Amino acid sequence: ISNSIDITDQLPQRKPITLDTKRIVKIMGVAISREEVAAILRKLKFSFTQDKDEFLVTPPAYRFDITIEDDIKKVVDFLSSNSLQVDFLINNAGKLVNKPFLDQTQADFKSTYDVNFFGIVSLVQSLFPFFKKDSHIVNISSIGGIGGSSKFPGLASYSSSKGALNILTEVLAVEFDKGPYVNSLSLGAVQTPMLELAFPDYKAPTTPEEMAIFIYNFSTASPIMFNGKVIPVSISNP
Repeated sequence: ISNSIDITDQLPQRKPITLDTKRIVKIMGVAISREEVAAILRKLKFSFTQDKDEFLVTPPAYRFDITIEDDIKKVVDFLSSNSLQVDFLINNAGKLVNKPFLDQTQADFKSTYDVNFFGIVSLVQSLFPFFKKDSHIVNISSIGGIGGSSKFPGLASYSSSKGALNILTEVLAVEFDKGPYVNSLSLGAVQTPMLELAFPDYKAPTTPEEMAIFIYNFSTASPIMFNGKVIPVSISNP
């Protein structure tokens, strides 16, 4: 994000989550024992405590920068060494530069596209061997990246990069005709630090928590009812 703001104190903290074996069975639709759940958590190197069928799990934290090839390779190595597949991928990384077009440098455009577009290209290419035919790639885009939508001054690099991501979504759905599914959610105003940078005096009607629940439910829905779609998700813009 630039013109630069420090949001370190706003990043989510790792908190333990409760997993219930019976609920896991209900969601997955297959029988799994508490011993098998424990074995999976150990294989993933998750820290947890167990009380009969319930597990209190602390997810691990990983440093990851989508613009760094070595970081992407570490993800690939982790998946490969643990014989894992990817059920769904949410491409949520984003960068916004808020400057008039004539003041934006090539470096501003390049750094924005590296995060919002080229990093996603590299990640999807690298993870492709780990997708299943019914896996789901969900690209988090912006209403500003949809043709004919309202546009705002200062967001040339951001909005154009999101437009490129939307077109990529449509193309990949055609190329990946045997899976995975690929869709784009083009979000309107959500009350995040990025929105505050773009529109300092605006109060969005949607919280990050509300949008996160929507994105998760869309990404994990079964069966998947969309493919190659650019879907506006907006109460307001901004």
